[in-house]
Amino acid sequence: MIRVGVTGSIGMGKSTTTAMFRQAGCPVYDADAEVHRLYSPGGPAVAPVEAAFPGVTVDGAIDRARLSQYVLGDPQALKRLNAIVWPLVGAARADFIRQAESAGAPFAIFDIPLLYETGGEKSVDVVVVVSAPADVQRERVLARPGMTEQKFAAILAAQTPDDEKRARADFVVDAGAGLDSARTQVTGIIAALRARAKQANGGA
Repeated sequence: MIRVGVTGSIGMGKSTTTAMFRQAGCPVYDADAEVHRLYSPGGPAVAPVEAAFPGVTVDGAIDRARLSQYVLGDPQALKRLNAIVWPLVGAARADFIRQAESAGAPFAIFDIPLLYETGGEKSVDVVVVVSAPADVQRERVLARPGMTEQKFAAILAAQTPDDEKRARADFVVDAGAGLDSARTQVTGIIAALRARAKQANGGA
């Protein structure tokens, strides 16, 4: 089974693009959704994250806004957080892989926001980068509730630059040209992945 990592910087349209793969019937593992589950009341990440970053728990769940105050702009704090969260994410990912392989899926999509930042490209066979012009990205991000110029700058500083992601990708989806264009690009990538999987299986 071909493992396809989908990534992209904040505001580029990665979530929307990943949804297009899901709508086309592709099995999708959403790392961010898994983190939400881990941070929810009773989630296995709540206690260790609270211990490492006191005061980030609200009503039994990790408050991501409070947590971001600890880790934004602090690489060491982010490293401590990742050391707690990513092993838990990895266990859920392994379960997803087993299920997809059992179902005979020729490939599976892994929606991983910080793919390059965490070295996640080593665990996938193909990388799809979702990108958009910088002005489109900026407009989208600053329209989000609670977003500020300072916070946006800090997030960008913690992410691999878009041009580097594009250069390292196997496929690039231009998400700045509208939904129809992005959907057409996704359809083409799916066709290429199916052809690659068929070739890997000896044309069967």
